[in-house]
Amino acid sequence: MNRPIPGTVEVAVRHILSDRTTGIFLRTRKVAWRDTDYRVRRPATGKQSVELICSVCEASLLAEVTDEAGARLRSAVHLVLAVLCAVVFVASLVYAVHVGGQVRPEGESGPALFPVSIIAIFVTFVAGPLFYLRRSGSNGVTMLDAPKPRRAHAIVPVRRTVISTGRP
Repeated sequence: MNRPIPGTVEVAVRHILSDRTTGIFLRTRKVAWRDTDYRVRRPATGKQSVELICSVCEASLLAEVTDEAGARLRSAVHLVLAVLCAVVFVASLVYAVHVGGQVRPEGESGPALFPVSIIAIFVTFVAGPLFYLRRSGSNGVTMLDAPKPRRAHAIVPVRRTVISTGRP
């Protein structure tokens, strides 16, 4: 069994083999890649640059690794922002339904917060899930800007599937 080692993080260097978009009205994107898994040691504090080699094209990629506390803090901030977006979304939706359903006399304008609540509904509808996905897809390792020929790469967290046999 491949258990995580304390003080390290597993990442994969993803070499993108092809990226095709088909269709005019309904776009379908097909991406093919090959991963090379690495186990990178985290620094005690701060950030550290490490070099990773792609096994497909032998390209050298620079990655920045943050310490465990920094990665956890970033993940917690993204989770708090996602929850805050959910609360603002629900509150704005309730306010918009309440105020939008009221009957006003002829010539009287609606409250000034009504357009703000409509904008907040749309912004938080998009931002909340994005913050949550950024939280789950981040492990504290980011790729530094690569030169032009090496841009067909990505550094992603390794996700292992756990298969239960039912035995203790």
